[in-house]
Amino acid sequence: MSEQLPKAIMCWSGGKDSAMALHRTQRDFEVIGLLTTLNAEFARISMHGVRESMLDAQAAAIGLPIHKVWVGGSTHGEYEDQMRAALESVQADGVTHVIFGDIFLQDLREYRERQLAKVGLLAAFPLWQSDTTALVQTFIDTGFKTITCCINDAYLDESWAGREIDAGFVTDLPPHVDPCGENGEYHTFCFDGPIFSQPVAFSRGEVVYRPLQAPMPIAAKDESDDRYDCASPVETKGFWFCDVLPSENHSPSAV
Repeated sequence: MSEQLPKAIMCWSGGKDSAMALHRTQRDFEVIGLLTTLNAEFARISMHGVRESMLDAQAAAIGLPIHKVWVGGSTHGEYEDQMRAALESVQADGVTHVIFGDIFLQDLREYRERQLAKVGLLAAFPLWQSDTTALVQTFIDTGFKTITCCINDAYLDESWAGREIDAGFVTDLPPHVDPCGENGEYHTFCFDGPIFSQPVAFSRGEVVYRPLQAPMPIAAKDESDDRYDCASPVETKGFWFCDVLPSENHSPSAV
């Protein structure tokens, strides 16, 4: 009789790192679903700006149910309360681990582990401390396909929004940009690869710029409320978003 794998849920952003992390952990865990936070006002994946409909299309192609956490723009405490409720719900289904695609942000890892400890869950980081140059190449070589959906203007300009990540993309990256965008330089929408039963049909929509109302903070965390903020070593003034639209005819090269 084979040993039963521990149950886990994937903290799913829809991007390349969570896709690779899910791929790497399927032999070690029984992954029962995807957990994603969405902006309640716009019905889009938090930070990535991807439509709920495209998230649903990814989940259908992967063959896992989606657990959606709807967050507003009010307080960090409210976000944590909503996440805690979602985690307690999957814990009741036997989940013991939550899988993350983080690579080397130690503060973020510690924050996640503290939050999970409050509800008695464990974190798994299958990509942890991977060389990001090698990792993005492995991503490409494994057959994953993804486009950028959000670009941090502190690192890259509008021309990078909606680009497919391939060998040319990696070669063109400026030296101050992490190859995997681990410092928040860019975010992605993954549409094909070994975890998908079929490619997710999509087309590229409008590229829009969303300025921040205030500069992104340099400090990574505030111990007074146990929060984590994705920090940038340079000032971020806003983000370029490439809208990812549903399409019956899959055309990853469409602009």
